[in-house]
Amino acid sequence: MKLFVGLGNPGRAYAGNRHNIGCMAVDAIARRHPFAPFRGRFQGQAAEGAIGRERLILLKPETFMNESGRAVGEAARYYKIDLPDIVVFHDELDLTPGRLRVKLGGGNAGHNGLRSITDHIGNDYRRVRIGIGHPGDKDRVHDYVLSNFSKAELEWVAAICEAIAANAEFLAEGADASFQNKIFLAMRDTGLVPDGAD
Repeated sequence: MKLFVGLGNPGRAYAGNRHNIGCMAVDAIARRHPFAPFRGRFQGQAAEGAIGRERLILLKPETFMNESGRAVGEAARYYKIDLPDIVVFHDELDLTPGRLRVKLGGGNAGHNGLRSITDHIGNDYRRVRIGIGHPGDKDRVHDYVLSNFSKAELEWVAAICEAIAANAEFLAEGADASFQNKIFLAMRDTGLVPDGAD
């Protein structure tokens, strides 16, 4: 059993925020693959299903971002899921919008959701870092991540979420490098991300 977690804040008011792109990615996965409807479990919304040969739980914590670890820890303990089988999708300020990186463990770079998860389960889970760009001034970060994507940005947001869903089997099987490369190629082919952008 694998656990895919989409980070964000709960409720309609936050649904379109940059901080919620992790939830958007998980929703795209649920739409594309055979998953049961989301229902309230583990202090969040959870759906069971499969991607290829792998059984999965999709989880969207409803504890607000800075308490995400409570939901993730509860689900991981219930299913006895090892840390490398937990994949967390989250927004990343230090990547160009439309870029994606996968890593195992590492620092939390000030991300309150990751910090909470690390506090509850440890650090050696996998992270799918989805670039949203940086506003250019650290004093603007809070308002930036808690504001909605602009209409112009929604095109690449939809494209990367669909690419993530289309290639999620690589991630489920632990082929992180192949998954990352597939997303890079898919986004390059859209022409929505500048060549050479990080």
